[in-house]
Amino acid sequence: MLPRLRLARYAFVVGAAMAWCACGSNPSTPSSIVLTGTWGGDHIRLTVADSGSDLEFDCAQGEIPGRVMANARNEFNVAGTFVREHGGPIRVGDLPDSHPAAYVGLVTATTMTLTLRLTDTNEVVGSFTLLRDTPGRVVKCVLPLVYVLS
Repeated sequence: MLPRLRLARYAFVVGAAMAWCACGSNPSTPSSIVLTGTWGGDHIRLTVADSGSDLEFDCAQGEIPGRVMANARNEFNVAGTFVREHGGPIRVGDLPDSHPAAYVGLVTATTMTLTLRLTDTNEVVGSFTLLRDTPGRVVKCVLPLVYVLS
């Protein structure tokens, strides 16, 4: 009877160890890729810090509060805000065109693909390819040209 009890304990310990190891490879485990720093591409610049991230787009801006962490598959999905801008002065009483947003990305050592979706309207604003340590090419809104005839 004693050998069967030892065998049952051994099987339990081995099974528990295997389950523990399997949980260690959970996709939500942070990856080893460090995201902090500047990432840029056409029409986008992303500055990632431990305390939060700022995004600059052509005629828009975004913010991600808190830390951006990639999972074991180097993917991330974080909530933030997106604000459309416009050329010309900001008038007193103008409310910002602000929307809650989902920033979904995939990261390799030097490249990030990022898709921006507004969560209140489900509109996909765009998908971008960013490179690490690149400032990006962003064109901010300018004043509209006004011709004065005199």
